[in-house]
Amino acid sequence: MLPAVEASSAPVRPADVLESRRSLTDRIGDFGLRWITAAAAAGSVALIGLIIYKVVDGARPAIGQFGLPFVWHETWNVVTNQFGALDFLVTTVYITAFAVLFAAPVSIAIGLYLSELAPSGVRGVVGSLVEMLAAIPSVVLGLWGILVLGPVVHDQFGPWLTSAFGWTPFFASRPISGSTMFTAVLVLTIMIVPITASISRDLFTQVPADIKEGAIGLGLTRWEMIRGVILPYTRGGLIAAILLGGGRAVGEAIAVTQVIGTTAHLTADLFQTGDTLASRIAAQYQAAASNLQVASLFYLGVILLVMSLVTNFAAQVIVRRFEIERRA
Repeated sequence: MLPAVEASSAPVRPADVLESRRSLTDRIGDFGLRWITAAAAAGSVALIGLIIYKVVDGARPAIGQFGLPFVWHETWNVVTNQFGALDFLVTTVYITAFAVLFAAPVSIAIGLYLSELAPSGVRGVVGSLVEMLAAIPSVVLGLWGILVLGPVVHDQFGPWLTSAFGWTPFFASRPISGSTMFTAVLVLTIMIVPITASISRDLFTQVPADIKEGAIGLGLTRWEMIRGVILPYTRGGLIAAILLGGGRAVGEAIAVTQVIGTTAHLTADLFQTGDTLASRIAAQYQAAASNLQVASLFYLGVILLVMSLVTNFAAQVIVRRFEIERRA
């Protein structure tokens, strides 16, 4: 005779209990959330793909006519239908580099002040005002550059910088008007600062408090703690933030068009006029005289897209690299 065996009941998992208690509405909500979020992600990818396709398709006649040499040819002649992007490409990189050079230390200093040094009552007010700069429309900032910043550059900055640094190629001449590459650099600097400063502040606040307190406990001053702990801990994110700010400056069109002077020529003198990829597109697209000119403007847009994609990809690579080094 076999001994009686009691039926063993398997333990019920909490997930199974919760699953049995979910209503039909909750199940539909889970299903809908999954597919809505997936559709949003797929939609963003599709939108980027459509933008790239449209810009490349619009540039196809110019690509077929000029090919890759379009990038390093200087001529932009509407009468003879000869177009090249070199002047605009070099000017774009040139003024963006100066804008990043000016904005990076200011942005990092703002982020450090708001995260480490500012009184609690000041942080919210100053932080909101800094972020409010990003909400100013570019056309308004361009008008301010024409009416206020341009005369200051012409009357004050120009003579002083030329007398002090006229021996360099950057300030070799005095500005003949307020519309100069230097004015565009200052406008772009103002546009970069809110983005980079906001990201920098968030990075600094994410540094573990025990690491900072430990450094102070070992006898380091606040400056030594910032230099030896906070900046090395966040350097990957800071570089990425600076690159993202530079990407913002590369594509700016309206404000730059209003203050740069729209004269394309290669020069290192910041007190000369110039033209960028974005400002040339904004200035000539509506009044283009031929289909080839329109296609050439689209070709400039393709170059801008490539620059923006490379900048964002480089920022992601840098962040991941420093994340791996920090975990190791």
